[in-house]
Order: sequence, then structure tokens, then C-alpha cells
Amino acid sequence: MSRVGNPAVRLLAARSLRVHRKAWAAVFAAVAVTSALLGALALALGSAGLGHARVERYAAAPVVVAGDQEVRWTTAPWGSEPRTETVGLTERVRVPAAAVDVLRAVPGVREAVPDHTFVVREAAATGADGTRAYPGRSWDAARLAPYRLTDGREPRQAGEAVVGAGLGAAVGDTVAGREVVGVAEGPAALYVTAGEARRLAGHPGAVDAVGVLAEPGVPVDTLHARVRAALDRAGLKDTAAGQPLRALTGDGRGGAEHLGAPPARAELLMMLAAVSANVVLVAVLVLASLVAQALQQRAAERDLLLSVGATPRQVRGAAGREVTRVAGAAALLGALASGPAFLLLWSALRARTGVVPEGLELPTPPWLFAAVLVAAALVVGIARFVVLLAARRPGRPGKARARRVAGLVLLVLGVGSAGTATLQGGDAAAAAAGAATVTLVAGCALLGPWIAGAAMALLDRPFRRFGGAPGRLTAAGAAAHSRRLGAALVPVVLVTAFALVQLSAGATMERAAVAQARAATTAGLAFTGTTAERVRTLPGVETATDVLRSSVVLARTEVGTPRLDRLPVLGVDADGLAGTLDPGVVAGDLSGLGRAGTVAVGADMAESLEVKPGSTVELRLGDGTPKRLRVVAVYERSLALGEFLLPKAELAPHMSDPYPARVLAAGKRGTSPVVPESVTPPGVELNSLVSAGIVAAIGGLTLLSVLSTLALIGAGRRGELELLRQVGTSAGQLRRMLGLEAGFLTTTGLLVGLVVGALPLTAFAWALTGGLPYLPPAQAGLIAGVVLVTVTAGVFLPVSARTGPTR
Repeated sequence: MSRVGNPAVRLLAARSLRVHRKAWAAVFAAVAVTSALLGALALALGSAGLGHARVERYAAAPVVVAGDQEVRWTTAPWGSEPRTETVGLTERVRVPAAAVDVLRAVPGVREAVPDHTFVVREAAATGADGTRAYPGRSWDAARLAPYRLTDGREPRQAGEAVVGAGLGAAVGDTVAGREVVGVAEGPAALYVTAGEARRLAGHPGAVDAVGVLAEPGVPVDTLHARVRAALDRAGLKDTAAGQPLRALTGDGRGGAEHLGAPPARAELLMMLAAVSANVVLVAVLVLASLVAQALQQRAAERDLLLSVGATPRQVRGAAGREVTRVAGAAALLGALASGPAFLLLWSALRARTGVVPEGLELPTPPWLFAAVLVAAALVVGIARFVVLLAARRPGRPGKARARRVAGLVLLVLGVGSAGTATLQGGDAAAAAAGAATVTLVAGCALLGPWIAGAAMALLDRPFRRFGGAPGRLTAAGAAAHSRRLGAALVPVVLVTAFALVQLSAGATMERAAVAQARAATTAGLAFTGTTAERVRTLPGVETATDVLRSSVVLARTEVGTPRLDRLPVLGVDADGLAGTLDPGVVAGDLSGLGRAGTVAVGADMAESLEVKPGSTVELRLGDGTPKRLRVVAVYERSLALGEFLLPKAELAPHMSDPYPARVLAAGKRGTSPVVPESVTPPGVELNSLVSAGIVAAIGGLTLLSVLSTLALIGAGRRGELELLRQVGTSAGQLRRMLGLEAGFLTTTGLLVGLVVGALPLTAFAWALTGGLPYLPPAQAGLIAGVVLVTVTAGVFLPVSARTGPTR
């Protein structure tokens, strides 16, 4: 008769569900919201996992031969098996021109078409700014789409061009100094002769990719196998890192067109995984608190059942069946809401420029929506697991001590993790600070009753002395029900700490980066769409430097773990830095960047790599080319300028489009230069989006938790409030008592949350900026205001109907 599935358990569960509908309503709401959040994130993760670069220019080529756009590094972590790390490249990895002849000789190949991509710029008639840029290709490569002529003819000499219909030009117009002789299907583009394309591409002996067209009747798999075998026999390697060429088919062909799509997809997956992990952790804490509170209110009923012969296993089984029914229905409701939530999330991601780049396809096939059922089952499993812990009989010897010890251990671990963050840099510091936050919040959750008791002990005398009868009632209630007070305090601490950490971390980084950018940009003039060579010819300009933006890949170990980082870098003219860009050199001399094979390193990175002027650094440039560079200077403003500065001449040959992103110039004495825009701090866009996503997801869930927990507590204490009314307590006194409780919970929750969040935040800020954390006053006020309103509503609404005047 002790089996969980016996009739007694079913009867107890059914009766309890009818009697405690209001108590389970809070759990129902929390589970539904959690299921909707996790379902939406599961759909987003699945869609990103299936994502690929869009195939457009190579749609008619069943096989595309291109360079390997990934860097791989294999090494053995401490005490582990070798591990391979991979990171995508954002600059074009090119193919030797000899591959074209090799591919043309492959049986079944009708034609192998080399593709050169470049940018044609047309300067504005007035001044250096306002240049228009057109993507360019050879007309032969238009067959790979295929884009066909709709008007005119193909180009036959250097001064002629065919334009894509998206450009809006017509036959007879002049575009970028070329006569338009034809209009073709497709997007805005400029098509020139094959010889002109090779000249404008500027990399003789190499092509961007080769599109392979098959003879009629040759299957794609057969063609791919033959192409792969031919490339292997020829031993052809790319022109950058010397890696084997890739033969791409299907959706993989899009990676040769949209170079930024695969790396962006990987970053998007990491971001979504981070948000999902945080939501799961918070869901465990929230559901544990709510279920424990719902079961705690029925402690007397549970004891009565045990006293009349029910076994502990039957009581736990009945509680588990109740939670399963409630959570199951709520999870299904949340699963239905996850679809619209997912569409809203995807819309927000696409609205942020640079997060989801043009060319990245994020498919959502119908079968993917089964992921929401998996997320719903996970939430039900979490709720069911919580019952195993919360439905145990209280008062067992050693249980309170074990809880206290566990909470203290978590606090110690959290402090240790925060200390570790001060010794790290970059992502490692952020990860350590995040772990410290989670650990400290979990410790506070276990120690909630003792924290509440300690806080009330400090306020007991002021409440009793200055609060009158409501103050004495508040103090007495807190002393008698510290466990209840601790349960109400935990979600307030949770929402405060997480919101504080996520918002302040991004604000701290952005503020420091912007301050460094303003200090580093000493130029009086800034131009786009031109070059330093042209700007130097303008009246009033004394010196100028091109600013090229690219990336490098750094292989290193951090805390014994191998990692590959793709980092933003700048290419500059060493002779033009005086008066235009001041990185804040702390060692060495930036004039050394005038020589090939040199690099300047940010101070934090130099400390991490243990390098100084005269040392060497091994990097892979944006196209994967390995370089061993000599350090000539160390500078401090790396948040604004990136971790490395390279000579423009070193960086440009390894860029897809080696054109300056910006030109900074210094005016001659006596001129009145304009104020330039600050250099955009790298990484701010994605970091701010991560923070906003985490705060939105966790903030909404924890605010619901605050309301639900307080509603549960309020529902459970209606008898207590009714008794106080019967013994003569006025409605005004009860309202003041509840107001004091709300004020106590708000103040204590905010203070404890501030302490919990400030410790890892200070460690994080000190490690990355050398200063203290920062939070805009408006955001700090918003956190405090939302917590105050939520707590006040949670305290008053459940009992408002019971606190009317006594008749």
C-alpha cells in the first residue's frame, strides 16, 4: 500500500488540488512563464543550430571550391586528452589560380568559373566624403547564379560594365566611370570583363572561389567526389595558411559568399546558450522557493496525514502528483506561448544591426517546434525534482544545520570565484564573475531565514520603539516566522543581484570604452569613404592616418584551458599617428609600427601573454595567415582600440576589402577642425544585447516569482490576519503592519542583492577596467522602483480583501 501509484495517493492528490487551488496558482504561473521562456530559447537555439549562409551568387554551381574559412588549433589541456578549438575567419581565404585548370580537367565538369570579388568606389563631386561603393565581379561569374541579361549586351572592354537590376541604372548611364552597356538580373552589382576583374581584385595568382558547373546528368555527389579527389592529387593549398581547399555543396556554398555569417552564427549560439543556462538556474531557484512555500503552508495537514497512518512515501507521492498535474498543464500553456515569444525574440535580434548579418539564414522547419515540448518536459522535471527536496518532513535532526553549512560553503565559493575574476581578463573574468553571482545567490537562498532573522534583529528595537502597535506586530511576526520571511526575501535578492550584475557589467564596459575612445582620438578631423593619401592634399590638413578594421586570431591557454579568440584590430599609418590617435603608450614607441612584422599590444593582453617591447607574438591575420610579429609598444587604451595595433601595410594584403574604415586627420595650426566621432568600442553591441536578453528573461521570471511567493504567503496568513482583526487590531494598523513588512522586504532585499552583486561586479570591473563598476542612476532607480512596486503589490493584494474595517 506504499506504492506511489496506489489509490490513496491519487485520492490525496485530487483532494489537495481542489482545496489548495489558490496556492498552486502561483506555481502554475511560474511554470508557464518558465516553459514559455525556455521553449522560445529552445526554438532560437535550434534555428541557430540549423542556420547557414544564404546561397545566392553560387546557386547554379553544384560545387564551389574555396579556401577554408576556419582556424583550428589542437592542444592538450592540463591532464586531459588533446582538444581541438575552432574559430571562423572574417576575411577572404583565397584559392590559387592554378586550381581553375585542375578543375576544368575533372571528368563531368562542364566549366570551372573563377570568381573575383571587389568593391568599386565612386568619389562624390564635392570633397572627400560621400563615396559610393558598388560590389563588383566579372561578367563570367554571373553565370554561377545565374544572372541573365535583361537589356543590352555583355562588357567587352575595360571601360564598359553590366549592372545588376538592383542598382537602378540603365543602358547608356555612367557608373563609377564606366559606361553601362547592359542590365542583368539580380541585386546591385557591377560586372566587368574578366581581365578588368583580375586587375581590380588586386591579388594576382589567386581567385576568391571557383564555381564548378556539371555536365548534364552528372549527380552532385559524383561531381563532388571527383573534385575532391582532383584537389587532393594536385596538392593545392590556399594562399593564406596553406590549408587544403574545400569543395562545398548544398547550403555550405553560402559560406563562400557571406563570410561573416558562420562566425556570427557561432556567436549567436553562444549568446543563446548563456541566456538559456541562466534561465534554467533561475528557474530552479524560483520553482524551489515557490513549491517549498506551497508545501510548507500545509505542514499541519501533512503531519495529520502521517499521524493517521499515511506513510511518508504516500505523502511525497501525493505532493509529486499534485505538482506534476499543475506543472504539466502550465508547461503546455507555456509551450503554446513560446512560439510568439520566439518570433518576438527573433524580431528583436534582427532589428539590432550587426547581430544577425545579411546573408545568415535562420530556418525554422515545422518539426523544430517539437523542441518546445522538450523544454516543457524539462520544466516539469525541475518542478518534480523540487518536490523530492521540499516534501521531506521538516524538523529532522541536522537538516537545518546541513542547510546552513551548505549556504555558507556556497558563499565562500562565491567569494573565491569573485577573487579569481580579479586575476583574469576578458571572457575569463566575465565567466568567473557570473559564476560568483550564481553561487552567492544560491547561498543566500539557502540562508534566507537566517539573513531575514539577522536583518530583523537589527530592526527589532526601532520597530518596537517607533512603529507603535504595527511595528510591534511586524517584529513579533518576523521573529515567529523567519522561514516565511526568508522565502519572501530570496526572489527579491535574486532579481536585484542579477539585474544589477547584467546591467552594470555592460554599462561599466561601455563607459570605460567610450572614455578611452575620447582620450585616444586626438584628431581634429574625421573622414569616411576616402583615404589618408587624398585627405593630406586637402587645405588645412597637416597629417592623417588610415584606420583599417580587421580581426586576428590568437591561440592561447587560460587557466590551463586552450582557447582560440578572434579579436578586433586596427591597421594604422605610423607616420600619421601624431596628433590623430593616442593609444596611451606605457612602454616602447609607436614609430616602430612603420616597419613590417611589428605590432603594438594592449597592456592587459601584454600582461596575459607575458610580452613586452622586443618580445614576439604569434597571430593569425584575418585570412588565417600565420604571422610572428615583434612587439614595439604596449598601450593602455585597448578597450577602445582593440588588443592589437598593426601597420596598415601588414594588415591590408590579408583583408577582403583593404579600404580604410575611417581617416583621422590633424589640422594645421590656426585652423578650426571639427570634432570627430569617437572610435566605436569593439564588442559593445553584442555585450549590450546579451545583457538586455538576460535581464529581460530573468527579470520577468524573478519579478513573477516575487509576486507569486508573496501571494502564497499572503494566502497562507489570512487566518492570522483574521485573528488579529477579531482581537481588536484596526484595519489601519494592519495596513501599516503590512507596509512595514513591505518596506523591510524591499530594503533588505535591495541591500543584500546589492552586496551579492557588488562583489563579483567590483572584481569584474577591476580586472577589465582598473576601476569600480558603474550603473547609470536611471537604471539603478528603475531596479529599486520595480522591486518596491512589486513587493508592495505582492504584500497587499492577496490580503486586501481581509483588511477592511472591523464592524
